Amino acid sequence: MTGWRIRDFHADDLDGILQLWQEITAAKTEPVYGLSEVMASCQMDHAVVALHGDEVVGAAVGRAAHAQGWIVFLATRQSWQSQGIGTAMLAALEARMAPHGITKLSALMPETASRVDAFLNRGFEVKKQLRYFERHIPVQREGLRALSELGGRILPRDLWAGVGGMRKEKELLERRLVMPLSKPEMADRYGVVPPKAVVLFGPPGTGKTTFAKAIASRLEWPFVEVFPSRLAGDPQGLAGALRETFLKISELEHAVVFIDEVEEIAAQRGGEPPSPLQGVTNELLKIIPAFREQPGRLLVCATNFIRALDSALLRHGRFDYVIPIGLPDVAARQAIWEGYIPKPFADSVDLATLVEASGGFSPADIEYAARRASQQALERALFEDQNDADPSGPGTDDYLAAIRSTRTTVSAQVAAEFLEDIERLARL
Repeated sequence: MTGWRIRDFHADDLDGILQLWQEITAAKTEPVYGLSEVMASCQMDHAVVALHGDEVVGAAVGRAAHAQGWIVFLATRQSWQSQGIGTAMLAALEARMAPHGITKLSALMPETASRVDAFLNRGFEVKKQLRYFERHIPVQREGLRALSELGGRILPRDLWAGVGGMRKEKELLERRLVMPLSKPEMADRYGVVPPKAVVLFGPPGTGKTTFAKAIASRLEWPFVEVFPSRLAGDPQGLAGALRETFLKISELEHAVVFIDEVEEIAAQRGGEPPSPLQGVTNELLKIIPAFREQPGRLLVCATNFIRALDSALLRHGRFDYVIPIGLPDVAARQAIWEGYIPKPFADSVDLATLVEASGGFSPADIEYAARRASQQALERALFEDQNDADPSGPGTDDYLAAIRSTRTTVSAQVAAEFLEDIERLARL
């Protein structure tokens, strides 16, 4: 075949490039750069196409950054290969990028790519023993404005690993929430619908907020916390401000949305005259179904008093799971204590004794006791052991004294009611 020619890319060539892309992917050769990146570079960077008549039979796309140039896309229709089209397109593309002062032109190819003649013909060298690293940035530039307006943020990536102990809870959240959301294609293959909303319930101080943040960290999704108390002062009222907030959230590609103490805006309706908050509860009941229709987001509501929630809120179809977060068991308490005892003094502390003595403590209680023991040891070193060249750090007795002086957050009655709530309301 003859009669092909090369010219600069025109906007009406996009369909032809899409057909080239589909032909490549159908042959099980996934390009390194995504289709959206290729399309954007066609219009913003440098691109040439090979035409036979008006048909696009090849395309080459490049991007220049200072002295470095990159080939973003190179493809020729299968029926037109071995005719020098690829080599000619690379030459044309290089000529158009030369005014940028590039001194090196590089290309990344998938391992499955078999046709590399065009690169070799243009003098490209195959570099050995190189690794390609890739990371997707969780929030794109256009989403940063909306995220900033909402007061949301990207959390550090290590929060999930930093949750001490709580192995059972972590495993449950990993299996039910994180995995289906992080692997939606695989979930769909198995007929699993990724969750859209979940309630975490349990006594105060058991780590519900920590888990919500850890889930966002694990997914690398923006974390947006909704504060009803702050919205209450809005001129349009709490219900209107809540609706407006969720409209802004819909502008984000992904988000973990967190409402703590949700019982404040979703308590049982009823009574005469109706409570002013009933309108807010009604609005939340309308918001959740609309929120569930949007992909790539998760609503996490936390409550210390699940019995206070309106029964309509917990019906199937609004929340996928209602998950209890209770007091830490022995293994969890040990992991939490290990995180708070300073490493230089860890060997001198009887960890098992602290774990046993802190039975019934919440993670917040353990943190308080640990901080108190450290503070007491610091004060002793500064004011009492001034003549000691090597003052002692916090020891077992310091921690036990702090444990004895700590008033536990969760009473025996609250703990018993929590077990009843698990039987009656949990949905795992």
